[in-house]
Amino acid sequence: MSVGRFVQQAKQCLKKQAEYSKLNAFVLPITSHESVLQRCHDADDRQVNGDPLSPIDGQLVAIKENICTLHERTTCASAILQGYQSPFSATVVEKLIAAGAVLAGKTNLDEFGMGSHSLNSIHGPVKSSWSEPGEDRTVGGSSGGSALAVGTEQCFAALGTDTGGSVRLPAAWTGTVGFKPSYGMVSRYGVVAYANSLDTVGVMARDVAAAKQVYDQIRGHDPHDPTSLPPSSLSRIQTHLQQSRRNPHKFRIGIPIEYLVSELDPTTRTAWSLALHSLHKQGHTIHHISLPTTKSALSAYYVLAPAEASSNVAKYDGVRYGNKAPPSSSYSTDNNHPRGKGKNVLFSRTRGAHFGAEVQRRILLGSYTLSSTAIDNYFIRAQKVRRLVQRDFNRAFALPHPLVCPPPSPPPTTSSGTPTMSADDRKTAGVDVIITPTSLRLAPLIADLEREKEEDPTRQFYEDLYTVPASLAGLPAVSVPVEAGGEKVGLQVIGQFGDDETVLRVGRKMEELLRTKKRLG
Repeated sequence: MSVGRFVQQAKQCLKKQAEYSKLNAFVLPITSHESVLQRCHDADDRQVNGDPLSPIDGQLVAIKENICTLHERTTCASAILQGYQSPFSATVVEKLIAAGAVLAGKTNLDEFGMGSHSLNSIHGPVKSSWSEPGEDRTVGGSSGGSALAVGTEQCFAALGTDTGGSVRLPAAWTGTVGFKPSYGMVSRYGVVAYANSLDTVGVMARDVAAAKQVYDQIRGHDPHDPTSLPPSSLSRIQTHLQQSRRNPHKFRIGIPIEYLVSELDPTTRTAWSLALHSLHKQGHTIHHISLPTTKSALSAYYVLAPAEASSNVAKYDGVRYGNKAPPSSSYSTDNNHPRGKGKNVLFSRTRGAHFGAEVQRRILLGSYTLSSTAIDNYFIRAQKVRRLVQRDFNRAFALPHPLVCPPPSPPPTTSSGTPTMSADDRKTAGVDVIITPTSLRLAPLIADLEREKEEDPTRQFYEDLYTVPASLAGLPAVSVPVEAGGEKVGLQVIGQFGDDETVLRVGRKMEELLRTKKRLG
């Protein structure tokens, strides 16, 4: 067998998987090396013949373990689904295979995607390869396994799921690119649900170009998914983008004043400032904007997401779905026992034995906020806050929301076809993208997290402060690593709904800054 480019890359990935196996990024690594190498060899042949299936033909792509695959188990890192094997593959997996991608295994995560550090897993925690001896650092979550697999070159790219930042946060802490598309752009069919109105399949890669290559193959309408944008909406979005009044080479960049908080890590603040300065020197303009509901967004998210989660996991009762807890479980069947009262003893015993502490916490929180006594004060108010978050973003962006506003009138153009803008227009126009840090701090030590958890179990929720607003509004966002003070820092680019291409384009410009200067500052 001749050794082509894709076979060589696959061998290198397989070598890295063996080298970094103790980091626990993969819960199901590649077992049949011969099969993988044969597929890569076939892709090499297609490349030589000038007939590749797609730009990712022959590339190894890992899959987060809450995304169903036909021939591998899908446990969502939970004991209640241990051993479960789906009878079908998720639409995104089928699209990857059709594009010639080779599945590189399934990656570790927080149980059911509920967590920010990839520590809540029946497969054990994901360990960072950038930790100092005796000082283990978190890789972020819940898609920490996918992020680490990409960051340590165990695969070309990986799929994750982003509910409130679960792709972007681990990308920021592993020095990789994490892209969350607009809600509805990528099918959720075959993805085990956490919060239906927030879950988005995202892409993790070593650079923006690779992330876009994967995204281009998995995007598009799926009739199996009721939350997938229909062709009519996709066409409307395209019309809005074609008629937008902006210069495609010079961007108006927004900086939310509410994101300038005292808790922001100094290194992160420096990286943010230097990146903006470099973009300004390239001719892009920087504008301060206000997103006033940002202060309430995190609270609203942790009402809405657990509420949807409590409804989604209600089916895991040991009868309809999920493993049944053995009679020897600590959850007694004795009606005189405090944990054995009530008619749903089997359900409580099963859930108590098979759900981890974080999942149980969010089920209890979500069940309470949906109760008749609390729904008005919590769930309904959180939905109102969510609408205000969306309104703030719509006011900030120059491009109207394509599914809310009518298409703009075609802009005047120069002789070369570039859209023009008057001086008055420039004063009143919104911004094209918003750039913020991805996280308040650099990757913390796991020991510090454990101490914080003992003091306040909700402390980890603050990790999502900068990522949650875009999730509530369903907006596209990408975390791109930049370097400052010898540390890699994740900066986030957010765009208007449907304007995924602009988000990725600005992300590439930030990468170019690193290529030309190697580091900021």
